[in-house]
Parts: sequence; C-alpha cells; structure tokens
Amino acid sequence: MRALVQRVSRAAVTVDGKRVAAIGPGLLVLLGVRDGDTEAQADRLADKVRALRVFDDADGRMNEPLGERERLCVSQFTLYADTRRGNRPSYGEAARAELAETLYERFCERLDAERGAFGARMRVELVNDGPVTLLLEA
Repeated sequence: MRALVQRVSRAAVTVDGKRVAAIGPGLLVLLGVRDGDTEAQADRLADKVRALRVFDDADGRMNEPLGERERLCVSQFTLYADTRRGNRPSYGEAARAELAETLYERFCERLDAERGAFGARMRVELVNDGPVTLLLEA
C-alpha cells in the first residue's frame, strides 16, 4: 500500500462537473492499493498519516501532527505503475477493484477522511502548502 501525502491549503474532487468533496487546510492523500495488501496495513498506514508531524508549530518548524485539520483521500491505482520497460505503464501490481475499494474505504474510515469517488474519472484540485509531499509505504 502506498500513499502520496500532500499538505494542502485546500483541495477538492470533482466528478462529471459535480464537486464530491472539498477540504481546507490539511492533508490530501492519494492512496494506491497493491494486490496482497491487508486490513492491518491499511490501519497502520492511516495511523501513520494521522501521526505525521508535518505542520508548523509556533516556531515555524514542522513539528505538529494532523490533529483536527481536514483530510481528503483519493484512490490512485497509478501509484503502482511499472515504467521500467517501454513507454506504456503496466499496472500489474495494483489490486483488483474489489480488494482496492474495501481497503480504501477502511483507510478512509480510520483516518476520518473525505473521499473522492472510487473508480471514477476525477478532477483533483489542490493548493500544495509548503510544498510538503511525502511518499509512504506499508
């Protein structure tokens, strides 16, 4: 399981011209699920995201966790793209939709995150704060 975590001033997801989720200051998480990932991995990764100390403290140092800030999670199977051969990415490591959706929902519940629309073609807008972007793996 992989998560690309971005500290944002704001982020939103639109599907077919309709806004389905939006947040203010907080974290945007792009979540990729690999074939063979487990519920325990989803739980650990959600807990890790919640505990990341990537927000500024009173001294301007990245030392504060997510706390009550907002969060938005978007499913992102392309985090498992294999581009080692040729120019067309292969997604053989990405989980089948049934497993991916179950673990995505579990991760979102545990993180108490707003959600994109699983499996939909989404427009994701964000204003990266910092910029701060981290890649986590479980």
